[in-house]
Amino acid sequence: MKSFPNAFVIIIGAILFAWVLTFVVPQGSYERITDEASGITRVVSDSYEEAQGKHLSAFEVMLTIPRGIADRADVIVLILLLGGCFYVIEKTGALSQGLNRLVKVLKGREGLSLFIVSLLFTAAGVSIGMQEEVIAMMPVLLIFGKSLGFNTYTTIYMSYGSTVLGSSFSPSNPFGVIIAQQEAGVPLLSGSGYRLVVLGIAFLVWVIYLIRYNTKNRMEKVEVSTPHEKMSLNSKIILTLLGLTFIIVMYGLLQLDWGFMEMSASFFTLGVVSGLLGKLGVNGTGEAYVNGFKEMIFAAMIIGLANSISMVLKEGMIIDSIVYGLFGPLQYLSASVSGVLMMVAHSILHFPIPSYSGQAILTMPILVPLSDLIGISRQTCVLAYQYGAIMGDMIVPTNGALMAILAICGIPYNKWFRFAWKPTVIMLLIGAISILTAVHIGYN
Repeated sequence: MKSFPNAFVIIIGAILFAWVLTFVVPQGSYERITDEASGITRVVSDSYEEAQGKHLSAFEVMLTIPRGIADRADVIVLILLLGGCFYVIEKTGALSQGLNRLVKVLKGREGLSLFIVSLLFTAAGVSIGMQEEVIAMMPVLLIFGKSLGFNTYTTIYMSYGSTVLGSSFSPSNPFGVIIAQQEAGVPLLSGSGYRLVVLGIAFLVWVIYLIRYNTKNRMEKVEVSTPHEKMSLNSKIILTLLGLTFIIVMYGLLQLDWGFMEMSASFFTLGVVSGLLGKLGVNGTGEAYVNGFKEMIFAAMIIGLANSISMVLKEGMIIDSIVYGLFGPLQYLSASVSGVLMMVAHSILHFPIPSYSGQAILTMPILVPLSDLIGISRQTCVLAYQYGAIMGDMIVPTNGALMAILAICGIPYNKWFRFAWKPTVIMLLIGAISILTAVHIGYN
C-alpha cells in the first residue's frame, strides 16, 4: 500500500487524535504527592475524581509539538551525536573492514550470527533497557544484515526487537523493573530467579521464530565494499575504542547514575578521536559529523514528536481517566484472570503513554492496593506491567524509537505491524502463562 502514511504523518495524526479524545473521554485526575527528600512524585491510590478542566485550543495543541521536541532534548542530542560518531567511524573505513572480517568469519553460519546478535542486543535490553541507541546503529546493522542475506525485517527483529524482548523480560532493567519494584514497595532485584527462567524461555522461542522466518525470507547477499583486504592497525584501534566506549557507557549507566548526556559526551569523544586516527583530519571529521547529523535528524525529530502525544493527553486531563477505566473493573475478577488482563491493559495503555518508565510511576501506586485486594502478589503485579507495557514497544506507533527506526529503514508502519504482531503476541502469551504460573505458585 504505497499511500500509507509515513512516520511523520502517523505521529501528527496521533497528536490530533489525542486532542479529539480530550473532548470525548471524561476528564479526571488522581491526587499526587511529592517526596521532598527524593523529589519523586507518586500517585495516591483510590483518589481518582472526575474534574472539569480547560480544553486545549488548536494553537495549544500545536505548541505541544515544539515543547515535546524540547522536552526530549537529551535523547535527541544522544541520537545526533551517536549517529554522527558512527558516520565518522564509517568514513574512516574501520566499519567496512570490520564488517568484512566479521562476515567472512560468519560465512555459512547465518543461524549462529542471528543467535549471537540477538543475544547481544537482548543483553543490552536486560542490563540498561537499550532502545533509542539502536537508532544510530541501524545504518550499519542494515549493511551487516544485507551482507549475510538478511532482509530488513530480520535485521530490525534481531537488533531493536531483541532489545525490547530483553527490556521486557529483564530481572534488572533500571528504567522498567527497578522503577516498578520501587513503586510497588518490594525489594529491588527481588524475584530475579523466576524472571531469569521466563527470560530464557522467551529468548529461545524468540530466536527460533527469527531463524525460521529468515530461512523462508532470505535475500541475495550484498558484498561489503572495503578498500583493503587486511584490516589496518588504525581500524583495529578504532573498533577497539568503540567496544571500550560501550563498556564504559554500560558501567556508567549501571554504577555511576549516568544519563543520556554522559552517553552523548562519551560517543562524541569517540567520534572525534576516531576521525583523527582515521586520518580524516580536523575538517574532515567535522564534515563527517555534520553529514551524520543530517542522516539522523528525521529520526531524532520523530522521538520528540511522539512525546507531544502524552503532553496533549496529560494537559487535557484524560490520562488518569484512561488508567481508571482500564484497571478499575479488575477488582471484580479472580486473581488469575485479573493478572492476565492487567498485562493486557498495560499493553493498551502503552499506546497513549509510550514511556514505560512513566507508565510504571503512574500505574503502580494504583495497582498495588488493587493487587493486594484481589490476592495477586506485588511481584506478579510488576510482572504484568513489564510484560504488557514494555513488550508493546514492538508495535505501538506512538513509540518514537520504533517509528524512527522504521523511518531510517524505509518501512511503512502497516507493513511492520503485519510482520511484528505475531512474535509480539507469542511473547505476550509466554508472559500470560508466566503470570498464571506465578499466581498458582504464590510468586513473591
